[in-house]
Amino acid sequence: MRVDELKNKILQLAIQGKLVPQDPNDEPASVLLERIKKEKEQLIKEKKIKKEKPLPEISEEEKAFEIPEGWEWVRAEYITSKIGDGLHGTPKYCNDGEYYFINGNNLVDDKIKIKEDTKKVSYDEYFKYRKDLNENTILISINGTIGNTAFYNKEKVVLGKSAAYLNVFNKITKGYIAKVFKTNFIIKQINTELTGTTIKNLSLKALRSLIIPLPPLQEQKRIVAKVDELFSIIDKLGENKEALSKNIDITRDKVLQLAIQGKLVPQDPDDEPASVLLEKIKKEKEQLIKEKKIKKEKLLPEISEEEKAFEIPEGWEWCRLGEIGSYKKGPFGSTITKSMFVPKSENTIKVYEQKNAINKNWKLGDYYVTKEYFESKLKGFEVFEGDIIVSCAGTIGETYIMPKGIERGVINQALMKMNIFDGINIDYFLIYFESILKITAKESSKGSAIKNIPPFDIFKKMLFALPPLQEQKRIVAKIDEIMEYLDKLQDLIDGKSSGIEGVQAKEIALSKAEELV
Repeated sequence: MRVDELKNKILQLAIQGKLVPQDPNDEPASVLLERIKKEKEQLIKEKKIKKEKPLPEISEEEKAFEIPEGWEWVRAEYITSKIGDGLHGTPKYCNDGEYYFINGNNLVDDKIKIKEDTKKVSYDEYFKYRKDLNENTILISINGTIGNTAFYNKEKVVLGKSAAYLNVFNKITKGYIAKVFKTNFIIKQINTELTGTTIKNLSLKALRSLIIPLPPLQEQKRIVAKVDELFSIIDKLGENKEALSKNIDITRDKVLQLAIQGKLVPQDPDDEPASVLLEKIKKEKEQLIKEKKIKKEKLLPEISEEEKAFEIPEGWEWCRLGEIGSYKKGPFGSTITKSMFVPKSENTIKVYEQKNAINKNWKLGDYYVTKEYFESKLKGFEVFEGDIIVSCAGTIGETYIMPKGIERGVINQALMKMNIFDGINIDYFLIYFESILKITAKESSKGSAIKNIPPFDIFKKMLFALPPLQEQKRIVAKIDEIMEYLDKLQDLIDGKSSGIEGVQAKEIALSKAEELV
């Protein structure tokens, strides 16, 4: 959702009574309107304002939505002491005058904006054409750029005919009325009343007749404060979108770095240490070799102190990637070529590709080989449920755990499959792999234009900081919690979260993520 759409949503919630809670102790709007009515009658009696022709009652059809108890529907004229417009003509301009002649196009973001081409007039012209403006005056454009508003703050100005003014009674919060004028509800009313072809115009009669949902005075003030608060957040968000996205990425990296260094969650001395875990893995691996399910490999070198990139907590162990899993790269390029592919049938085996790992979807792709060719050449490359496939060229290091129900298949030459031994939490392993090993792989990989996962003699020697199993699980849970908040924040920045909930999520997510880190 774009910034302007989000602001419109907030304003719509505001005038429907859904932005701030109602307070039963607030004096209802009906009492407020009675007071205004009496004050207006007194002003007419004193001949300070003229008596206007009564406007028609508001029909049920004109009430576009339900309003809360204590609110009232009212026409603009009944909450203003006077509605008028500026000079229908041209004053005498004076280059060295102190007063400006403004029109509707000078009303911008609730302020009077003096532009380079704004004309000046003398005091005599100002005195001749001045209007009865005061601290409760709202200016609104009624010609050309219709609907723009500004608050009058004793500026030295003469109004032109495209700038109308509404003197709101001081029992009404003018900030609330100005915000109502920006809602789609009012804009729709205005659009139905516009006259003119090339340049549109809103008559004063139509302005007086606009229908406004009026809350109690105290709720008007609460609404203004909340809208201003949320608009400020949205504006900052719009200004700092790129910076925020960058900070989110930095925070993600920081979280992962803290995690693999043992600084994200506290250690528990009751956890079974990683050294015991490694002994269990060693015995499991020996049993698999004995059963000829995996091949015996060359002993990996001892880990030197120089190789250890950081200190790890007590109970953790440094190990090599080759110690905690078995790995298999896809067949040589000539083993699988397009000429070998056949249409899918009962007697075919699927060939998995990089896009299956990159898109986390085993169903993609339609390359198949015959079962006969699979049995003779590709059986050792078969992938099973629970195996991790990894993209090895171009977009390297993207991983995907093959789920239950996959189609029987093999990896192609651009994939590697990994099977991690029991005692290693798969989610923790992938966090480590994708945050650190992927970077290492890029730095160590061969080739220039297209990068590749490094050869196994390098890959299997890569270091892995192994926590106790229970701590692995705690780390994964904490990372998931933090990343969820960061995802909500990123969705808001990208416009995927809408409404007031989205704005509040930004503040909550950012503060919560910082707290969790």
